[in-house]
Amino acid sequence: MDMTAVVCAVLLMGVLGIVLGGVIAVFVKMFHVKSDPRVDLALELLPGANCGGCGKAGCADFAKALAAGEVTPANCPVSSSEQISAISLALGIDAGEVERMQAVVCCRSDIGEVRKMYYNGVQDCQAANMVAGGPDECRYGCLGLGTCARKCPFGAIEIIGQVAVVHRELCVGCGKCAAVCPRGVIKMVPADANYHVFCNSPEKGANKRHFCKAGCIGCRKCEKLFGSDFTVSGFLSQVKYHPGSCLDAVSAAKINCPVGCLRSVEERLAGAYAKAKGKKYEKHE
Repeated sequence: MDMTAVVCAVLLMGVLGIVLGGVIAVFVKMFHVKSDPRVDLALELLPGANCGGCGKAGCADFAKALAAGEVTPANCPVSSSEQISAISLALGIDAGEVERMQAVVCCRSDIGEVRKMYYNGVQDCQAANMVAGGPDECRYGCLGLGTCARKCPFGAIEIIGQVAVVHRELCVGCGKCAAVCPRGVIKMVPADANYHVFCNSPEKGANKRHFCKAGCIGCRKCEKLFGSDFTVSGFLSQVKYHPGSCLDAVSAAKINCPVGCLRSVEERLAGAYAKAKGKKYEKHE
């Protein structure tokens, strides 16, 4: 090979590289967007969970919103009080105050022994719900195929006895589980609310009893005793979550729900574990 041709080729490639590098440098300078150091600082102080519980696409998007004054540090459901204070101090903004929310699965079909139908499809709640309504006779209860548990970035959901149960000490209230539940069984409730009605079916009590022994029968006993804390829609009683609610263990004992729908998160979890082990949860079942 002619050495002159080789040298010319090398020189040509070198010149072409220099020219292209210069063009890129010009474009970078023309379209350069200055980064806000406050965004980088906020991103460094955030937990980095990227859960979307703040309503933003992720922590980077949330950091931009913080710097722009669109949100407050308290809007991040994962940040601890110490992290919120640190972000507030670092950015020189108000920490803000947002009511903490947590997820609760309003269903006890494991206790109610809901009749199952043959289902041999994809083990996904959304897919199963589209195929003949899934494996349960109840069209409002938890399908128990674990879509919510797989979606939860914090491992706060466990499937016990084919029903999802939330571990409140792990739940940060990001809402991802509620978003993927095809039946709306998972509700986002105030984190300090401990008592819930664990049923999601508005059907008549008599109809419910045919396939579930643990469904709310709509007796309205709870509403009659504590009307400000409950609302009844169809044949389903639901807790009104509002500031100053007096719904606690004493109130629950006075109501003494005849089917055991009204209970605390701890009682629900204990009942699920007891049922899974083939035992009877003495306090209510």
